[in-house]
Amino acid sequence: MGHYERIHEFESDLNCTELRMGIVMSRYNIDASKGLLDSCTKEFEKNGVPSSNILMITVPGALEIPLALQKMALTDQFDALVALGAVIRGGTYHFEIVSKESASGITAVQLDTGIPVVNSILTTETNEQALERMSQKGAEAARAAIEMVYLLRKLDEVIQ
Repeated sequence: MGHYERIHEFESDLNCTELRMGIVMSRYNIDASKGLLDSCTKEFEKNGVPSSNILMITVPGALEIPLALQKMALTDQFDALVALGAVIRGGTYHFEIVSKESASGITAVQLDTGIPVVNSILTTETNEQALERMSQKGAEAARAAIEMVYLLRKLDEVIQ
């Protein structure tokens, strides 16, 4: 194992009142999407992000999410973005295409722009599973977005 001269662990003391967050939500499987949105926005607000600093837009489905995220990321008006939706397995191969391509697109936006993008698109076997997971996953998405903003800011300070 190598020798590390500097090891930093970051704990968030970020003042979230100034954070600008963007959310892109799929309208497909709307009940699960709305559940994700509700828990995500509540968690942002619980952590001090004012609702006036959150822009939420909707798109038809999960495959449209990456383009909307990219457009938002390129404006340089957001500290982090969150993708919300649910892809539920059906009887065809379409589930695999939508799941993989939306995830790839979301990852590409994050890596191409340097803006943290949290992928909180549920991929489940049934609608019931999506509804069971929506509250926890929406809140986790908000916390992950805040943590990534803080982490990237600290890395900018440490890595020079």
